[in-house]
Amino acid sequence: MTRIDRYLFRQLALALLAVTVGLAALVWLTQSLRFIELVLDRGLSLVVFVELTSLMLPSFFAVILPITTFVVVLFVYVRLAGDRELVVMRAAGLSQWRLARPAVLLAAIATGLCVLLNIWLVPISHTAFRQWQFEIRNQLVGVLLQEGVFSQVGNDLTVYARYRDPDGTLRGILVHDQRDAGAPVTILAEQGRISTTGAAPRVTLLNGVRQQVERAPANAPPGTPPLRLNTLSFTENSLDLARATRGEESRSRDSRERSIAELLNPDPDEALRDREVRRYYAEAHQRMSGPLTALSFALVGLAVALTGEFRRHGGGLRIAVGIGLVVGLLAFGLTAGNLAARDNAWVPLIWLQTVLPGIVAAWWLGGAPGWPRAAPPPVPAAP
Repeated sequence: MTRIDRYLFRQLALALLAVTVGLAALVWLTQSLRFIELVLDRGLSLVVFVELTSLMLPSFFAVILPITTFVVVLFVYVRLAGDRELVVMRAAGLSQWRLARPAVLLAAIATGLCVLLNIWLVPISHTAFRQWQFEIRNQLVGVLLQEGVFSQVGNDLTVYARYRDPDGTLRGILVHDQRDAGAPVTILAEQGRISTTGAAPRVTLLNGVRQQVERAPANAPPGTPPLRLNTLSFTENSLDLARATRGEESRSRDSRERSIAELLNPDPDEALRDREVRRYYAEAHQRMSGPLTALSFALVGLAVALTGEFRRHGGGLRIAVGIGLVVGLLAFGLTAGNLAARDNAWVPLIWLQTVLPGIVAAWWLGGAPGWPRAAPPPVPAAP
């Protein structure tokens, strides 16, 4: 690598790092706002919130890295053209491809990173994120009860504790249990303690009253009230909090948690619908072809920035043309992905949107061989 190559590569790499990290931080901030309510309701710490939302970063990087690669290549080369550095380099004998070599190398590195993200890191991080989110919402609710707050555990259990001692003992407990249809239970207890030693969180209640409303049996004698209240005083009673989420104990895995092999060949035991199978197949091809967009978009940026006549103040038009092309390609990619998810016969459109722009840009960058050109004007004869 020559000194000029190192100079161009250093500018490109530093700009790509700054833009990608900055944009990923912005996207992370906007997306993490959705989980603030979950964290506040469950009483989680700031560290848990940051660790949970950080698991979304690999997905952000996989999406924005091809876009930031294009933006950096386009803006850096347009700036070099505006500062006439490219004019000096061309005067020194550097061809278009020699000027484009650092950007192509950077785009190849970005493509490799996208392959690593899409194939390996995104499924792992997304699986960990969804599993952690599931545990917070369901399995860890027993240890996240807040004092002075009616905590909703699942869809049919409400727990209230007047206050919590420093040693974790709950005082003034009220439990409203509607898990048995038609026979709701209300429990009042002086104190209780949460136990998480087993797989399911439980709360042990001390010195309380259990009240349950029951319907009269069908063969009850005439005049029996349709509802009756049963009251039971107890010294100690145990309540399983995990049973409140018994309908959610197993969660389904979405497409981003699956490997490409699982997307292409789903397990027949899952009994997936045909619509899901087609969607998984299309997403597998999107995940395999997605990294190539980093290289294609970089070549599009190079073709826009390095070709055409030099103009001292012509950078704005080139930037607008390049951005318009990539926005159109992204829109076409979304359309192709939706069509392929509905009908797998459109899957080739995904690869066409990924590969064809790079091929056309490389052909244009190489001088568009075979493109018809107007004949040069005749040279006037010498007098």
